[in-house]
Amino acid sequence: MDETAPFDVVFRARRMIGPDGEVPAAVAVRDGRIAAVEPPDADLPAARTVELQPDEVLLPGLVDTHVHVNEPGRSEWEGFETATRAAAAGGITTVLDMPLNSLPPTTDPQALAVKHRAARSKVHVDVGFWGGAVPENLAGLRQLHEAGVFGFKCFLLHSGVDEFAPLDSDQLARAMEEIAACDALLIVHAEDAASIDSAPQPSGRRYADFLASRPPRAERTAISGVLELARKTGARVHVLHLSCADSLAEIAAARADGVRVTVETCPHYLTFCAEEIPDGATQFKCCPPIREAGNRELLWRGLAEGTVDCVVSDHSPCTPELKRFDTGDFGQAWGGVSSLQLGLSAVWTQARQRGHQLADVVRWMAARPAEIAGVAGKGAIAPGFAADFCVFAPDEAFVVDAAQLQHRNPVTPYHGRPLAGVVRATWLRGQLAYRPGEIPPPAGHLLDRAG
Repeated sequence: MDETAPFDVVFRARRMIGPDGEVPAAVAVRDGRIAAVEPPDADLPAARTVELQPDEVLLPGLVDTHVHVNEPGRSEWEGFETATRAAAAGGITTVLDMPLNSLPPTTDPQALAVKHRAARSKVHVDVGFWGGAVPENLAGLRQLHEAGVFGFKCFLLHSGVDEFAPLDSDQLARAMEEIAACDALLIVHAEDAASIDSAPQPSGRRYADFLASRPPRAERTAISGVLELARKTGARVHVLHLSCADSLAEIAAARADGVRVTVETCPHYLTFCAEEIPDGATQFKCCPPIREAGNRELLWRGLAEGTVDCVVSDHSPCTPELKRFDTGDFGQAWGGVSSLQLGLSAVWTQARQRGHQLADVVRWMAARPAEIAGVAGKGAIAPGFAADFCVFAPDEAFVVDAAQLQHRNPVTPYHGRPLAGVVRATWLRGQLAYRPGEIPPPAGHLLDRAG
């Protein structure tokens, strides 16, 4: 190994997904960043060379901007060590942690400091943090913004935990005004409380009854209200985990009118459909819910047309007991899908069936999440970007075994499901972060909005 070589490591791949699509390439790394992207036979002396196999593709490390880590306070649900191991095993090199389900929630600079202390020295990938917008902290949003959060999450109905209260319409307007003033980003769980309060209340084992308790009008009403306030205030808004395709036309029209709105969906909305969910299978419960097959196809159309910007996990785990497998009662079970390690394979499995390419998946799961959240230097293989890579074998298949995943708890609706595409290795700033059977010590950084 030549320690005097100009580059630390060079990756040579017959297939590499760059900003302009798929090409063969040699990618040179120096000091944790991409120094050059050249043709595959370029003379790039390096201390180390990594030759990808013919069936492997070099992708940028994925960026998952919707992860509930839950530490501190509910680390028996998930913690930084296990969550970031799972991320690395799934080809994800950057995650943004949601501000709720941990104790305290990330609603002031002091709570953000608690998060930092909990995460430091435990993270296998880079981790940044969202702040929360709740009724009692609206006057302090700028202070939390200046402390380095990537934006602010709010709910328009009960969040599932009492310590993270929702905003009413007046509070939402005030939050948008505060956020617009510092050009921050508001990310919204867009379900309308009144619509859900007037729907049948969920109970029992029938998935159809749970689905009826979270009707499409709840998303439509909430999204309409968010778009109208964004239009009035000029705030940047991001609609979280879109499950209902009914709002796509309104979102597209608002964007065409200059409203600064972006939208995400999740692998489970693109994979599963309500007609196939067994009664009592509470591992599928999430809010908003997984809807019918026709709706799923409209979400795919929204992705293809660009109305939906990105795909992120909304990894929201809990202990097996909270899923109430003893009763299968959807009304009592915690709502959240555990899938952090599986998102790339799940999306690729469905995407290729619909004629999409790996470059599309990279755009949805790496480039656009990084752009929307403002995660600098992430999500692309280009000079100056972090040397974060996923080595992916798109044609290798596997069957999900929940017990073999890196998540803290072996609960996922993907258990037993065949998926296409295997992560062979993950590299963080040019250093190995994951290989099957090999997970080096944590070497991730804690990120703030300044990078």
